Amino acid sequence: MRSAWMKMLLLCVLAFCLPGWAQAAHLRKTNPDLTVQKWYGNAIDYSGYRVGQNPDLKIYPSQAQVLEDMTILKKNWKLVLLYGGDKHSQDVLEVIQRNKLGIKIVLGLWLDGRAGFEAKNADQIATAIRLANQYKKIVVAVNVGNEILVSWSDHKLTEDKAIEYVEQVRNAVKCPVTVADDFLYWRQPQAKLADHVDFIILHTYPIWAHEDIDTAMSSTIRNYEIVRKAHPGKTIVIGEAGWASYTVGDKHVPRAGDEVKQKRYYEELNAWAKASNVTTFYFEAFDEPWKGIGTEGHWGLFSADRKAKLAMQGLYPELMPTGPTSPSYDTAAPGAK
Repeated sequence: MRSAWMKMLLLCVLAFCLPGWAQAAHLRKTNPDLTVQKWYGNAIDYSGYRVGQNPDLKIYPSQAQVLEDMTILKKNWKLVLLYGGDKHSQDVLEVIQRNKLGIKIVLGLWLDGRAGFEAKNADQIATAIRLANQYKKIVVAVNVGNEILVSWSDHKLTEDKAIEYVEQVRNAVKCPVTVADDFLYWRQPQAKLADHVDFIILHTYPIWAHEDIDTAMSSTIRNYEIVRKAHPGKTIVIGEAGWASYTVGDKHVPRAGDEVKQKRYYEELNAWAKASNVTTFYFEAFDEPWKGIGTEGHWGLFSADRKAKLAMQGLYPELMPTGPTSPSYDTAAPGAK
């Protein structure tokens, strides 16, 4: 009698658990596992804000605009990183699922350590958790904060608060959890967050380090290797690396940004990433006008009106521009360098 009862109990447990185990196994097969050091194909950072749109004002792209963007991106990228636990990310996920686009998402959320942002942080976290669980077949990881620990961040958190947020998300989702930060934070062997993330996302921008294009890749590789040696055995993904097509100010070499250099860096970075088994998200897909007319507004491989810059013109002849896709230094406002 006892044996029969135990068999029945075991059958009930299996009936309850097997569907979940099967789903988890299926997701492991179909979703890139970013906890494994591997190149999973071309990857890119995406924020779809066009002229007149602004995440701070909660003026978001429409789903029709998101579909246009995702249709452009799916031609060359299957792995996309987003930046907010917000309506924009929800629209992206809905569009991908509804149109069966096959794109996988690293879902970011925007955290701010300044006083008064606690409620916004809570909302970002809650939304990201909900979306990660609702779109399990699309979301391959959750990124709990962007540049929240590097010393120069204007929205810096303490390590303890960052760890608290990471553990909160980890306990609520099934996918891997990480934090994206500059290599200057991750290069520290004592970086406590490394023990709480499933893999490291690092950012590296040679252009901000006064490097010109001839030393850009050696600088990128050096920063990656520094972080790898600081955290041996930890999987590392490059979450942001890019080259602006136009620069303003003295935080880089004169006229550092242009489309020829951008094309070279994009091609060299992708070749190295593939050869080195490092999944690398290029920053970024489209120019974002809300960031201003200076350097920050000109990182896209496509202009704000979705025309291909030089690096993309061979792949996207249908998006060939009829005019300039980046400002000219010869006609630029004072301060352009």
